[in-house]
Amino acid sequence: MANSRITVPVLRKKKAEGEKITVLTAYDYPFAKLIDEAGMDVILVGDTLGIVVQGEESTLPVTMDQMLYHTQMVTRAAKHALVVADMPFMSYQSSVEETIKNAGRFVQEGRAAAVKFEGGAAVVDRVEALSRYDIPVMAHIGLTPQSVHRMGGYKVQGRESEMAKQLLNDAKSLESAGAFSIVLEGIPNTLAAEITNALEIPTIGIGAGPHCDGQVLVMHDLLGLFTRFHPKFVRRYADLTAIASDAFTRYKSDVLSGKFPTEEEGYE
Repeated sequence: MANSRITVPVLRKKKAEGEKITVLTAYDYPFAKLIDEAGMDVILVGDTLGIVVQGEESTLPVTMDQMLYHTQMVTRAAKHALVVADMPFMSYQSSVEETIKNAGRFVQEGRAAAVKFEGGAAVVDRVEALSRYDIPVMAHIGLTPQSVHRMGGYKVQGRESEMAKQLLNDAKSLESAGAFSIVLEGIPNTLAAEITNALEIPTIGIGAGPHCDGQVLVMHDLLGLFTRFHPKFVRRYADLTAIASDAFTRYKSDVLSGKFPTEEEGYE
């Protein structure tokens, strides 16, 4: 793993040179440390913690204080990766002033290097405001989980030509406003390629095909730790659910049978 810290200019340079960008979510110190040591470019402290850590049905109940708590754990571990903190529902929607205040908390209290929030034209003024105060913003368009009620579920966006045109325009507007990268979630592969080619800033895909400048997955999905549903775009690289379940079962059996602990596992 490289010893140098990943920064916003480094990510732009990677796009310019055609080098793919690797992003993974983390929510605590132990996993963030492993991800960082693996050489990941970006660690996203995602509001997905509402679903994969807290057991909620959506990301909507996640609060600022919860996000700050998890961001602090991750930033303590990250020595190489750029840490991006997700701004939770209603931490940026109400006003530009509230956005600046909450984003500032992520940088000051959470020690994050950047923030991420969802939306297109409606949040351009927020991106502009944070850019003026040198708080880097990762934008997020397409399937935006905080808009689940408007979309009527987690559905692919941009299949219709008008919506595709709107997403392309949103991406360009967000870039002009100062976003340093854009997450493209749940959009057709061809549209993701078109947006990626139209921008100078990196695109990070999740369920957006192979043509983005980088990819992000939720760590619990990648490790097989979240099993409630399995999105089409998720590739499971391990089945830690099975490994952990087996370990717990064997531990219980050894305690009940008296095989654990042994005399050697105690003190004189």
